[in-house]
Amino acid sequence: MSARTGGGTMHGAVLGAVMSLAPLCLTSAIRAQPPQAPAGVTNVQLAWQNWVLNCQGCHRLDGSGSDATAPSLAGTVAKFLWAPGGREYLVRVPGVATSPLSDADLAEVMNWMLWRYDKEHLSSNFRPFTAAEMGPLRSRPLRLEAAGMRSDLLRKAEASGPP
Repeated sequence: MSARTGGGTMHGAVLGAVMSLAPLCLTSAIRAQPPQAPAGVTNVQLAWQNWVLNCQGCHRLDGSGSDATAPSLAGTVAKFLWAPGGREYLVRVPGVATSPLSDADLAEVMNWMLWRYDKEHLSSNFRPFTAAEMGPLRSRPLRLEAAGMRSDLLRKAEASGPP
């Protein structure tokens, strides 16, 4: 049931109001985009879309994760790159290694995720993930050992600090 207002429906009035704001929202969204794509990301929008469809369900929109789903990425994920074996670990964790994404799309998501959730800990000599390194690492996914390795690698990374 719709209420008539001035020859149109209430739904039409609301839709009209929303559409009048669309240019403002679009302008704000464009301004909110980074001035340049992070290293190893050619399409920020596609990387974000792949994150939403394949990663966000467990790691949450803000990368905080939860004990019940997946560990937090926010403020910690780039620290893995400080420890020997950490780079490989990030690709071998179950959700990454078994992702339906192509190696190229996965590398781009990994680079986007590091930039989005922990750019503060990315070193100045960060080497972006590539499609070529994804396949060999994904072929050896971690299983039950992932949680123990995570703790050990983070402890080593924090002890050594950035490279």
